[in-house]
Amino acid sequence: MSKLVKNMITDDLKGRWEGVSEILLVDIAGLEANENVAMRKQFRENGIQLLLVKNSLARRATEGTVLGTAFEGAAGSIAVAWGGEDIVSLAKEVAKIINSDDFEQVAAKGGVMDGETLSPEEVQAISKWPTRTEQLSILMGQALSPAATLSGQLIAGGANLASQIKQKSEGEEE
Repeated sequence: MSKLVKNMITDDLKGRWEGVSEILLVDIAGLEANENVAMRKQFRENGIQLLLVKNSLARRATEGTVLGTAFEGAAGSIAVAWGGEDIVSLAKEVAKIINSDDFEQVAAKGGVMDGETLSPEEVQAISKWPTRTEQLSILMGQALSPAATLSGQLIAGGANLASQIKQKSEGEEE
């Protein structure tokens, strides 16, 4: 491959990964064409991009960025996955593919989160975390819980009083 072509590919990768701070590396060697298409379709449906890259070109493209540590010591064919709602949703999708019987050859190789290198085990651990949406719903539940409890207590007292007044008035009518 000529230097001009390498520079063009490197520039393209820099453009694609501009603003991306979290990626996961996936080994997809051994997948048949139909499996590869099915896996990529599943990723696309969830807003995740997957790109098979040459390690040396990826290293050149990410040199000096937060993604650069992901490719240190990388060997063999590696696909780079990025996108999704957040790193947790990305890890969940990758873990779902890895644990699926349809894609037995796929394996996580690591990644980068907040500038820190991730091991394959850490990718599996991150896939068990709640996603951003789940975290927001948990937070809202915790924030609204005291108000809901107070509201219930206020309404219960008024309901009890109304019930007692009704019983008293029914007793006087008889």
